[in-house]
Amino acid sequence: MKDLILLIIGGALINNVVLNQFLGICSFLGVSKSMKPSASLGMAVIFVMTIASAVASLVYDHVLAPLGMDYMKTIVFILVIAALVQIVEMFLKKTSPSVYKALGIYLPLITTNCAVLGVALTNVQNGYNFLQCVLSGFGTALGFTLAIVLLAGIRSRINEEDLPAPLRGAPIVMIAAALMSIAFMGFAGLSF
Repeated sequence: MKDLILLIIGGALINNVVLNQFLGICSFLGVSKSMKPSASLGMAVIFVMTIASAVASLVYDHVLAPLGMDYMKTIVFILVIAALVQIVEMFLKKTSPSVYKALGIYLPLITTNCAVLGVALTNVQNGYNFLQCVLSGFGTALGFTLAIVLLAGIRSRINEEDLPAPLRGAPIVMIAAALMSIAFMGFAGLSF
């Protein structure tokens, strides 16, 4: 049980997919302009990444590996992720049109979000069983959500400040993201 909890904590804090592995940067920087779209994208990523990790594990363990088709995992995982994102997109469009509009192009970008694919591939590479894959995907998605919501909060404060012209916009956002990354590296020293 301790190992499973550590898998979630490790994915969320220690090996944060955005701040440590630098995967999923496009949606991280693009959506984090305000809190509501950031939190909504985070929830969508939690759903997609957790389910994609589970389905990818099942497909790999029960179809690809037994048939000796390991080389097809990247293509198959991309198809799984695309199907899941399509489901999330249809659900949000029906149930929450305002969130759907706020996410705009970034919702379909989850399909090409390298963080989602990276987790599925890493889980297989690490030889995780089904439960470990699900928890790794969930923990990693929590880390993505935490990072994007924190950056949205920081950006809302930055927008209220009178900054020198050279720092306005992208430069100060990149500095904030770099400082967040350094802060999250401090979690690497955690021991249980």
